[in-house]
Amino acid sequence: MASTQRISAAAPDDRELANALRMLAVDAVEQAKSGHPGAPMGMADIAEILWTRFLKHNPADPRWPDRDRFVLSNGHGSMLLYGLLHLTGYDLPLAELKRFRQLHSRTPGHPEYGVTAGVETTTGPLGQGIANAVGMALAEKLMAQEFNRPAHAIVNHRTFAFLGDGCLMEGISHEACSLAGTLGLEKLIAFYDDNGISIDGQVEGWFTDDTPRRFEAYGWRVLPDVDGHDPAAVNTAIQAALKTCGRPTLICCKTVIGWGAPTLAGSHAAHGAPLGAGEAAATRKALDWPHAPFELPDAVREQWDARDEGLRLQRKWEHRFEAYAAAHPELAAEFRRRVDGAPPAGFDACADALVAEALSASEPVSTRKASQLAIEAFAPCLPEFLGGSADLTGSNLTNWTGCRAVGREAWGNYIHYGVREFAMAAIMNGVALHGGYLPFGGTFLTFSDYARNGLRLAAMMRLRSIFVFTHDSIGLGEDGPTHQPIEHAASLRLIPNMDVWRPADLLETAIAWRSAIQRRDGPTSLLLSRQNLPALAHAGEHAEGAARGGYVLADGASDELDLILIATGSEVAPAMAASGKLAAKGLSVRVVSMPATTLFDRQEEAYRRQVLPPGVKRLAIEAGATALWWKYVGLDGAVIGIDGFGESAPASVLFPYFGLTPEDIAKAAARLVPDRCRQAAGA
Repeated sequence: MASTQRISAAAPDDRELANALRMLAVDAVEQAKSGHPGAPMGMADIAEILWTRFLKHNPADPRWPDRDRFVLSNGHGSMLLYGLLHLTGYDLPLAELKRFRQLHSRTPGHPEYGVTAGVETTTGPLGQGIANAVGMALAEKLMAQEFNRPAHAIVNHRTFAFLGDGCLMEGISHEACSLAGTLGLEKLIAFYDDNGISIDGQVEGWFTDDTPRRFEAYGWRVLPDVDGHDPAAVNTAIQAALKTCGRPTLICCKTVIGWGAPTLAGSHAAHGAPLGAGEAAATRKALDWPHAPFELPDAVREQWDARDEGLRLQRKWEHRFEAYAAAHPELAAEFRRRVDGAPPAGFDACADALVAEALSASEPVSTRKASQLAIEAFAPCLPEFLGGSADLTGSNLTNWTGCRAVGREAWGNYIHYGVREFAMAAIMNGVALHGGYLPFGGTFLTFSDYARNGLRLAAMMRLRSIFVFTHDSIGLGEDGPTHQPIEHAASLRLIPNMDVWRPADLLETAIAWRSAIQRRDGPTSLLLSRQNLPALAHAGEHAEGAARGGYVLADGASDELDLILIATGSEVAPAMAASGKLAAKGLSVRVVSMPATTLFDRQEEAYRRQVLPPGVKRLAIEAGATALWWKYVGLDGAVIGIDGFGESAPASVLFPYFGLTPEDIAKAAARLVPDRCRQAAGA
């Protein structure tokens, strides 16, 4: 059932309710001596109408599947959201508002998913929130198409987003909102806080876009020139936005930043700093708010409290779900599983079959193709797969047999994002936050730069997003240094909570995909080759070792090792060949394949020491930046890599040019252990 209006539009205390929000923001920012009071003060009237009359939510159960989602894309105005959560009855006591922006409080400077009950996503980097909201609305639409049946609409909620000038200036808003219009996400309703102010002052000097026409061009329904301080006008606009039209809606609200502050309202001075004690006192007087800081009248609290109504709405949905389960028990069970994120019954069998096949593989294959083979294997047992690519499907190989393109009308499970890497990452995060789907999306590794903010936030929120990055090195060849990633693998490995895999063959790629799917506490990046790589000679225990991020691929002839070669991806095969050359000279050389340094680092110390025993010289080889590898080889080891940029030439030319052949590796290894080489030669 759609969100419904619950309080008369003529409620006499709208302004007083909104002023409670305003003053909580003023008081919290004032006490913290830090924060952004202007946006909460300017958007309080809009928020009050939305949250008291239309928003479908239950403060007692912030994870109720059919709740409306609310996203504060202009996350610097976080006290608006904290005030709303506190007043409506979420687990956010007044004591936490008094600790705004303090260490380990539940009211950090920008909203953080997983920290504060009721916060749907981490926002702050402008534009990310509205892109997340697009992902949430997309997931709702697809879940509704997949699970709803006649007379049983168990998925029927909206996504509401607040955004400001800053979000609209960021390029990600163009990418995401353009796609939202193309896909007709009519359950997405965005409120534009058109106050004409950013940190530097009046935006007319640097932002003169005709925003309504811009969104109309995207295919949105636009409701322009709404007085954001007139409760009746806001109410009317929301009612209009709820009417079916097959398009997302933008409500353009004219507001005054810092509304209510006698001297700072309408000024950039109200944007990102406390009002000051004098202005705060004057604001109290101007708003006729005769209450001490953080003090709220009982009548105001009672009017805001949404717990009883939220419980009623959720129980009503639960009764509908019971009827749905009686009529469609298998669908209901699948819906519960998908919402809970539990693995399907057949997943282990799919994974075991793929790994067994990969163990016996002997033909060369690019790891991007190996990735597609893994997707093909997992897709039949993972109906939650929601794949996609940023206009590179034929290169990323992220599609699979039987996948269907997401369209404006028809359900699908593959998204053609277009050339929108920045939005793709954030939309994937929105899908993951919504639940019900496991999103993955592809582009070239070098374009992870465009997606970086979404990658970082996925890691910060510990989301189950899978980022597929192909063309992982100079091995892509003639496209040259603009497309050849050098520093990208290392920089992705620096993101906390991000698992980064650079597999060497079909087996390691299968293990990487299995790990990414099974992971519940963070995102995964898969770095895959364009060029074919030889199948490595694997023993059965290698699958278990690869699953730990690093393992002994081949060992020396003697228990007393002379040298350890560590490699990833396309450099593992040359390392193996080099070890053969060194063995022919009498050296005992171990080859360690380390497809996921981030996972290897989480293994117990005993295992890490077993793979990389102390006291043995080490040489690391990777066709990229070398800095990270020094922590594995130590000051007495060496690294072969690339600390400049690539060149435009065939891959067969580039690997010798950059010193990444077996001969180059063997020579560098010999220089590490010259005494042992002389002894072997003498013997």
